[in-house]
Amino acid sequence: MDLLNVSNFIKDYEDHCSKVQRKHFKKNETITTYIAKRNQVCILVSGEADLIRYDYNGNKTIVEHFNKYDIFGEVFYIITTNNELFVRAKQDCDVIFLVYDSLKHKCKSNCKFHQSLNENLSELILQKVTTLNSRIELLTKHSTRDKLIGYFSILSTRNLSKSFKLPFSLTDLADYLSVDRSAMMRELKSLRDEGFIEKNGNVVTLLYK
Repeated sequence: MDLLNVSNFIKDYEDHCSKVQRKHFKKNETITTYIAKRNQVCILVSGEADLIRYDYNGNKTIVEHFNKYDIFGEVFYIITTNNELFVRAKQDCDVIFLVYDSLKHKCKSNCKFHQSLNENLSELILQKVTTLNSRIELLTKHSTRDKLIGYFSILSTRNLSKSFKLPFSLTDLADYLSVDRSAMMRELKSLRDEGFIEKNGNVVTLLYK
């Protein structure tokens, strides 16, 4: 589903559907926690957010990063512990909430949103699976350098440009890649010194593609 179709999809919801909710969240607010019973699906209408996990020792991992029109929710994860995962707004966000089990039941006979949803749900889920597969591939890379290069390649492809803005602080980037921050900083310096990348603030330019 392209951005124009997603925009129309959201408008259909706002104009016609009574079974889903739209909520606004301030920066750093928790948007949702993942609880298996709710089987919830969320669509990020505006802003950015992170899916975060803390382990028993308090170590943080950024599991996913969400941008405008990304889809998320516990329906995509098998959760064994309540509140093990939660979504935090990185900036002010608007989010649509709906329950997966009710997607096939229109709120009224002329609900254009549910019609559009049923027509496009498989594509939305396919996009989600593709994103998750890219995330898995990234995390299976063995070295910090390979993870950095892999992630930079993903951002370059997504932005159709060799130059792109990092969506994370360096601390959050280390959490997202599941690497030690100090080791990551050394690798970033090596990549710059060896001519693989240029970095100005949070803008990275690839020199090896």
